[in-house]
Amino acid sequence: MQTLKIKDLLLIKPRLFEDDRGLFYESFNERKYKEILGNEIDFIQDNISISKENVLRGLHFQKPPFAQGKLVTVLKGSVLDVAVDLRKDSDTYGQYEIVELSDKNKLQFWIPPGFAHGFCALEENTIFSYKCTAYYSPEHEETILWNDPRLAIEWKIINPIISEKDKVGKDFDTFVSPFN
Repeated sequence: MQTLKIKDLLLIKPRLFEDDRGLFYESFNERKYKEILGNEIDFIQDNISISKENVLRGLHFQKPPFAQGKLVTVLKGSVLDVAVDLRKDSDTYGQYEIVELSDKNKLQFWIPPGFAHGFCALEENTIFSYKCTAYYSPEHEETILWNDPRLAIEWKIINPIISEKDKVGKDFDTFVSPFN
């Protein structure tokens, strides 16, 4: 487990068992993850997305009472994964963390409630997995512009493929954070 510059974000490296037959690892063990993340964490929904190269998804979050914590990983391909701190009382409010996740490095990224999340697929047919602590609630979902100048996220791609919803996200300076 590796702590990052923004408090509460974690990179988790599962223990790998590799031999001439291939590879095995536990992608989730409730007891172990409750020790790492705290006993109050319960994952209740799993999601998978498959993206073409240069697809950018985000920056999404859900407002309370449906705020989501996410444990994310890449099953195939690679992404640049971003978490933006939306907690008004945080010393790192408005700052972001960017990590590369891939099927090669097997890293898992824990993003607690109070963060906007997005990623950009770096390879064709990238398979991305999310374990979530709250159900999806479209009425509580918001989007912050992926290319907001205040955030200045270094996506490292030139022409991302973006959904209509993500093209009309809110400016960071005009949205009101629901997180303390």
